[in-house]
Amino acid sequence: MENNSTKRVYDLEDRLIRFSINIISLIEKLPKSYTGKYFANQLVRSGTSPAFHYSEAQSAESRKDFVHKFKIALKELRESSTCMKIIKRKPLLKDQLLDDLLAECEELISIFVKSISTAKKNMKTK
Repeated sequence: MENNSTKRVYDLEDRLIRFSINIISLIEKLPKSYTGKYFANQLVRSGTSPAFHYSEAQSAESRKDFVHKFKIALKELRESSTCMKIIKRKPLLKDQLLDDLLAECEELISIFVKSISTAKKNMKTK
């Protein structure tokens, strides 16, 4: 995973794309067992889709549509977090990348929660 401790990245789209790429790298390290494949399939969908939903939100037809798309991305991030926690606790994989991705996922969840809250607040004032 790229080192973000020295340089903070505030471009959310780029951050989500890097998250997706790192999810793919993590998936490629999972065992080729039935369980490993199951979690790989689950995580590839939930871990890469937030970037797509964010991109869709940029072309939202309304603030309500924007919030809806952000909520879907948030659900996918939470699903990814749970999936990675199971992988870690089993453990299906012991890798620093997993710990880094879990931390990044939690940060992204916080960003989306705050963004949804702000957008909802702005809907009420207009």
